[in-house]
Amino acid sequence: MSADCIFCQSELNREILASTPMSLAFFDGFPVSPGHTLIIPRRHVASFFDLTDEEVADMLALARQVQTLLDNRFHPDGYNLGVNVGLAAGRSVFHVHVHLIPRYAGDVSDPKGGVRGVIPAKQKY
Repeated sequence: MSADCIFCQSELNREILASTPMSLAFFDGFPVSPGHTLIIPRRHVASFFDLTDEEVADMLALARQVQTLLDNRFHPDGYNLGVNVGLAAGRSVFHVHVHLIPRYAGDVSDPKGGVRGVIPAKQKY
């Protein structure tokens, strides 16, 4: 854990939705939709590609567990799952985190292309 990392301090300041010995899940502080959740490793790691295979597997298993919780609480119609790696990709926190974003019918006019929307001109194909 890094003393200056906001996520390394998150367990004390946030409602933990679910956890494992290796990972935590909590609501995003700036959600894009109801139920927007972050899944982080307990170990301070800046990039997804620096995680161990065991950490990746653990985080994805936790995402599945949280998806069930969000289904029961928010009843979304779909999900986006994503990671920002590097400044060019929009990373703003230097502790890897997976976004689990519930999606709702009608939340955008045309969701086709999903995560491709990070580059709007490339979303439609």
